[in-house]
Amino acid sequence: MANVQVHSLFTDFDINLFKSGKHYRLYEKLGSHLLTLDGVEGTYFAVWAPSAKSVSVIGNFNGWNADEHRLNVRWDASGIWEGFIPNIGKGEIYKYKIQSTINDVWTEKADPFARYSEHPPNTASIIWTSDHQWKDKEWMGYRKDKNGLDRPYSVYEVHLGSWKKNKENKFLTYKELANDLVSYVKEMGYTHVEFMPVMEYPYDPSWGYQLTGYFAPTSRFGPPEEFKLLVDTFHQNDIGVLLDWVPSHFPEDAHGLGYFDGSHLYEHPDRRKGYHNDWKSLIFNYGRNEVRAFLISNALFWLDQFHVDGLRVDAVASMLYLDYSREDGEWEPNIYGGHENLEAISFIKELNEAVYTNYEGVQTIAEESTAFSGVSRPVEHGGLGFGMKWMMGWMHDTLQFFQKEPIYRRHHQNDITFSMTYAFTENFMLPFSHDEVVYGKQSLVYRMPGDEWQRFANLRLLFGYMFTHPGTKLTFMGGEFGQTAEWNFEQSLDWHLLQYDGHLGIQRFVKDLNHFYKNSPALYEKQFSPEGFQWIDYSDHENSILTYVRKGHDEENDLIIACNFTPIPREKYRIGIPKKGKLKEVLNSDDVQYGGGGNVNKTIKTVTKSAHGHSKSIEITIPPLGMVIIK
Repeated sequence: MANVQVHSLFTDFDINLFKSGKHYRLYEKLGSHLLTLDGVEGTYFAVWAPSAKSVSVIGNFNGWNADEHRLNVRWDASGIWEGFIPNIGKGEIYKYKIQSTINDVWTEKADPFARYSEHPPNTASIIWTSDHQWKDKEWMGYRKDKNGLDRPYSVYEVHLGSWKKNKENKFLTYKELANDLVSYVKEMGYTHVEFMPVMEYPYDPSWGYQLTGYFAPTSRFGPPEEFKLLVDTFHQNDIGVLLDWVPSHFPEDAHGLGYFDGSHLYEHPDRRKGYHNDWKSLIFNYGRNEVRAFLISNALFWLDQFHVDGLRVDAVASMLYLDYSREDGEWEPNIYGGHENLEAISFIKELNEAVYTNYEGVQTIAEESTAFSGVSRPVEHGGLGFGMKWMMGWMHDTLQFFQKEPIYRRHHQNDITFSMTYAFTENFMLPFSHDEVVYGKQSLVYRMPGDEWQRFANLRLLFGYMFTHPGTKLTFMGGEFGQTAEWNFEQSLDWHLLQYDGHLGIQRFVKDLNHFYKNSPALYEKQFSPEGFQWIDYSDHENSILTYVRKGHDEENDLIIACNFTPIPREKYRIGIPKKGKLKEVLNSDDVQYGGGGNVNKTIKTVTKSAHGHSKSIEITIPPLGMVIIK
């Protein structure tokens, strides 16, 4: 016991905040912290384990002997054990050995607040401090203007372990990614990058969605300061960084959060609320104040310590409903007899309020697939408070439509126009995510029908339609150059495909779409408002043609879009236009540089001939399986 000196970083105010669930900076207090006490360097440890009879810090420094360094329990019933251990410092590995009051159960746990972890499959925590001199002051100063809901938002979703491998077929490090990935995302014109979970996780096939180290960037790619370098480099190149964040569930791994002190500490004790049958994982107890403080502290940690610009919150639907993926009898109604998880809903609202109150210019984005109302409405207006919500219905309907042979599409045009009936009920992000190119669903390009030329034309049309549909955009890595194989987390993307014209054409088109989107106010200024969209004609089923207008604040920037979902070119196709003016084709997916047939409109004349309810009209060629944008 003498090997541990009594010391605390907690004030009475800290403890009161913690107990009430309102301490949002717990990472400054809990965990391991290097400091000097009475002239002696060492490490302060603090861990929450209210059901513990004893808690020891074990590691190489004491031969993993639980008798050497026993922490002291606080006197205030907070359940926090703490103490200062002299002469151990940065780089030491450690765990907590916990003896529970419940049947004297012993657990060996990684530190829930560790800033760094051993490389899997090893599971110990590492005492660490990550010094980094940030150089993104300019970005942080104008981030709110770049990250606003009326700004272009084109996201490149990345799995760091499989975007690209080095010559030895090993992971690229954070440092290497700061060169290769940043330059690629910048060249392609994306405004943001989104990382699938980078928090420490034990099992590669989980893709990072089952976390054990919520406060530690995974050591697979390097130390935390190198992850800071990666974020910093993106910012210096004018690109925002979003992280996938998982407050919905966590794995049962022995060193993780489950049964932490022999009790259901982090997870809900009722299996009907505390266990996911689908994912074989545990569900946080959203009604427990200290757990809420843990999760909200974690969200703010990434925004604070790593300058992250937003969080894409995973599996929100599973949090909102008590009967999510459960049969009758496997769930219990709430106090009002409904199926909503009131504790989780309350937590989500508090989370979003904390994020938006504490950080300017950030966004939270919900992966939420149900018709739950008000997901992206502010909390003060009765909503959940997210900035955006994934438009899962649009994604499913659109891919279902595109998978049909063009000859049948005229019978299903409603599938692709239906989204406009609800497009402005939320702030929607249009996602073609990793989930759409795994488990036998095939890659995007191989979901398209027809011969090879038609597949590529369909994919260009898909992206063109996506970028001109209201809402922000997200595409998963590989889709932008027509990756043919399904995504495999164990290997690199098939970059060699870019030697072929079809794949290079897709990549050029997505690059030009990104740059066009960023430079076209009509596509983003009113992307969440019905004022930003106007149908010209959605009823030409026989020709499978859609025509519409996108609008910004200045009508001089208005764009006319025409999409042809068949392989038959539509020549001299008449489109009614709202007003006379000088018109020019500004983007055409059939351009030869994209691998198309070159059916472009070099001149467009406005004539006084009525069509679609307008007195003026134009005649254009809409290319086969193509889209054109006219300004």
